[in-house]
Amino acid sequence: MAEQPVEDRAVEAHVPPVLPQWVYDYRPPRPKVVVKRDLLPAVCLLGALSALAIPMGWLWSLLAPGQNKVVQDGAELIPVGGESYHRLDDLMIFVVMGLAAGLLTGIATWMLRERRGPVIMLAAVAGSALAAYLGQKTGIGMAAGHYATTGTLNIGDMVMTAPVLETAWGAVAWPLATALAYGCLAAWNGLDDLGRRLG
Repeated sequence: MAEQPVEDRAVEAHVPPVLPQWVYDYRPPRPKVVVKRDLLPAVCLLGALSALAIPMGWLWSLLAPGQNKVVQDGAELIPVGGESYHRLDDLMIFVVMGLAAGLLTGIATWMLRERRGPVIMLAAVAGSALAAYLGQKTGIGMAAGHYATTGTLNIGDMVMTAPVLETAWGAVAWPLATALAYGCLAAWNGLDDLGRRLG
């Protein structure tokens, strides 16, 4: 068989790719944290949350159980049987109320769509902590008024004493639940600006 002439054979040509002089690569600017514009709403939120201490303390003073105690020599009050367990009940009621209030606070703060961000979240957590602390003080004072004893006490008399909160650690539940609820909603959102521009 006769060999084809060189001019009739297909020759592979290596053509370098033609690259454009510029590549259109648009990346929208990453939103920055807004501080100055959110400062006044954050202070207002902190004040509004601290006002919730009064209903929180009042509700706790109604729900928390008191302790039955017997008057001993020297006007000393001794708890009756297992009544001393009510000290833990008083604390747990306040903690559960704080968790519920924190969950609602985090969700309500997230609904402020045009103010979403770390500034308003920090204000919500700080306001929750202040409200929980003031709620403890207010609740103890109101409970003392509900269980005030009148008249003279004799040895052997049984009296119902007011509920107490012997530790301040119960105040941690409210701000912790607020931060957790707000953080979960922010993580679930997934937008760089948390949806502020859509508000």
